[in-house]
Amino acid sequence: MSEEQLEKNIEQGRVQDIAQEIQITIDKLSQQADKVSSDAHEIRKTFWNDVTVNIDEPDDFEETFWSIRQQVELLSERERSEKQLDKQIRTLFRLKGSPYFGRVDFTEEGEVSETIYIGIASFMDRNEENFLIYDWRAPISSLYYDYPPGPAKYETPSGMIEGEMTLKRQFIIRNGTIEGMFDTGVTIGDELLQEVLGKNADAQMKTIVATIQKEQNQIIRNEKSKYLIVQGVAGSGKTSAALQRVAYLLYRHRRTLSSKNIMLFSPNPLFNSYVSTVLPELGEENMAQTTFLEYLSNRIGRGLELEDSFTQLEYLLNSQETEEYKTRVDSIRLKSSIDFKKILDQYIKALSEDGLEFKSIKLKNEILLSGEAIKEQFYSFDRDISIRNRIEDLKEWVVKELRKKKKLERRKDWVKEEAQFLDKEDFLEAFQKLEAKRKDDKESFDDFGYEEKLLAEIVVSRYYKPIMNQVKRLAFIDYPTIYKNLYHTLGDKWVKVSEYTIRSLEKEEISYEDATPFVYLKDRLEGAITRSSIRHLFIDEAQDYTPFQITYLQELFPYSKMTLLGDINQGIYSHSNDAESFLPEEMQGDEERIILTRSYRSTKPIVEFTRSILKDGDMIEPFNREGQMPTMTMVSSGRETLLRKIVETIKEQSSTYQTVAIICKTAKESAEVYAHLKSEVPVRLIEKGTISFETGILVIPSYLAKGIEFDSVLLYNVDMYQRESERRLLYTACTRAMHELHLFSMGEGSALLMESMDYIEVR
Repeated sequence: MSEEQLEKNIEQGRVQDIAQEIQITIDKLSQQADKVSSDAHEIRKTFWNDVTVNIDEPDDFEETFWSIRQQVELLSERERSEKQLDKQIRTLFRLKGSPYFGRVDFTEEGEVSETIYIGIASFMDRNEENFLIYDWRAPISSLYYDYPPGPAKYETPSGMIEGEMTLKRQFIIRNGTIEGMFDTGVTIGDELLQEVLGKNADAQMKTIVATIQKEQNQIIRNEKSKYLIVQGVAGSGKTSAALQRVAYLLYRHRRTLSSKNIMLFSPNPLFNSYVSTVLPELGEENMAQTTFLEYLSNRIGRGLELEDSFTQLEYLLNSQETEEYKTRVDSIRLKSSIDFKKILDQYIKALSEDGLEFKSIKLKNEILLSGEAIKEQFYSFDRDISIRNRIEDLKEWVVKELRKKKKLERRKDWVKEEAQFLDKEDFLEAFQKLEAKRKDDKESFDDFGYEEKLLAEIVVSRYYKPIMNQVKRLAFIDYPTIYKNLYHTLGDKWVKVSEYTIRSLEKEEISYEDATPFVYLKDRLEGAITRSSIRHLFIDEAQDYTPFQITYLQELFPYSKMTLLGDINQGIYSHSNDAESFLPEEMQGDEERIILTRSYRSTKPIVEFTRSILKDGDMIEPFNREGQMPTMTMVSSGRETLLRKIVETIKEQSSTYQTVAIICKTAKESAEVYAHLKSEVPVRLIEKGTISFETGILVIPSYLAKGIEFDSVLLYNVDMYQRESERRLLYTACTRAMHELHLFSMGEGSALLMESMDYIEVR
């Protein structure tokens, strides 16, 4: 038996021993969980039997309150324990099949050598004295990610620990069996990466803490910078590193930080589904996830139809370069800038003196308070008081005025008429109040008059309640008109942009580029709801955020550190941020930048092809995973022939791979291709409203595929990518492929691929 096989046998024996220890712990915890669950069930069953209920006297009432509270707290404690035990058991089941993925032998200076096994969670011996497995997030585990055998060190809360690493070993363990074992150097060994990256794509992002690279570990464990900027090429693992960073922060600060203190802004709802299992697999709860569009939509509210970023992009991709198109591009670029934010700040300052507009408040088409009267009252307040505080004072004034109007309204004829048609429940309510009043007023009582008054109150309150609710929400402020009036002040340079914007607003539509300035204006006037509880904000696809938007988010989350992840080469919008820091100049100075240049997602031939699409793609390094060259199928006999070729390729690919994506340039093109394919193959159309990602054969627009990977990608009709502004979109679409990439053309191909033909097989 070779020394290598002997070593493997020893390691296999340890795996089996650990699995037995884990099973013993599972059995022990399961018994505890059963007991706690039984206790909780019994408390629920006998809850009111164990509570003293007596409310005759004040002292009795207090005793009842504390009796109920005691039972509630007891039940809550049992439910918390039950939940915690369940979480521990689920983690242990994951450990049992694959207890660890790494081993480091480390000798601290002046100490005895220690053998450290690293897995997705910690596990101690029965006496809870020694770690049999260390959590990958523990300080000592950073040795595995950051150093080769030789001098090494790791940082702990109490200081730096230095010493010598004598062995670094990686494992592939499945169902308790070692399937691969490699001794390696500084990087996570190619054998392990080859094995992991060679698998098929899944419906959710994989959790691969075993293959974290040194540069990714720097992202995960960074705690110093207010702004952590990660510029990573397609497939470099920046998103998975960000999610692992969340898991690390929750582990590192588990006494003071929870998932409620972390928020992720993701590119679309589909992406949220794609990454939804990563944190739970690492034993952590998912943080709050939203899209910037969802946030804007909630703040804009009703009254304006909001265009989303995908509709904006569809317009630009499908339009000819007309005057209107050029005006739209100018509008997007203007409203994305910090300069426009400064223009808006000046406008808001001027509104302190004049220019705020208000809607008239009406009841049954009659004006209760005119917009002019509300405006006059607002500007009657002391000008030294901030707009925000004056609006609060104005709201109180409006409420008081409406209450006066409400009292007068009860006497009107329409109220008496409607009172006759009230429901029997309303009459019963009035009768009960009448009886109570009769008891209190024994000397003289006018039943009829009082009943009439009560019924009138019910009728009028029913009409006034929604009005009052809208007043409390400041719905009487005419934000569309206030925002529209801004464009009467911009001057001759922006006449066409101003006219274009005013036309949209008059149709009660607000374009995506106007959404952030509009909400910013609203926040500055009535007060933004800052999220002080959020301590870490993650922004994925940061290159797609404008300088204005990034600054706005920083103001919304003033106490939060920010992690911004993106790739300027995938900046597919007209407003995309080309600055490698993703930060406006005003926010720079307290950031740390990490650049990831190595692409792991795709095979080497695919990466060599995709980087050739870019003008400065030489900086992208392919991981050494061999595969087939990308292909270009060119047909000259029309769309039907092209689609037939695609169907043939789909049938070949779907027999090998779990996920085959037909990526089209636009949503319109995707719908057309789907309509043709659905009778030929079992295909699913992905649209901007799709919220769940599933494996299979998918048709998807190029911009919705961002952040997701597929086993095989078929790029429909590359002739559609011709403008220089579409180069990054073409690159983004091609980089979604893990194992195979097939391009299809109905003509000469794309001019953007002229420099790339040496890296592709033409058919």
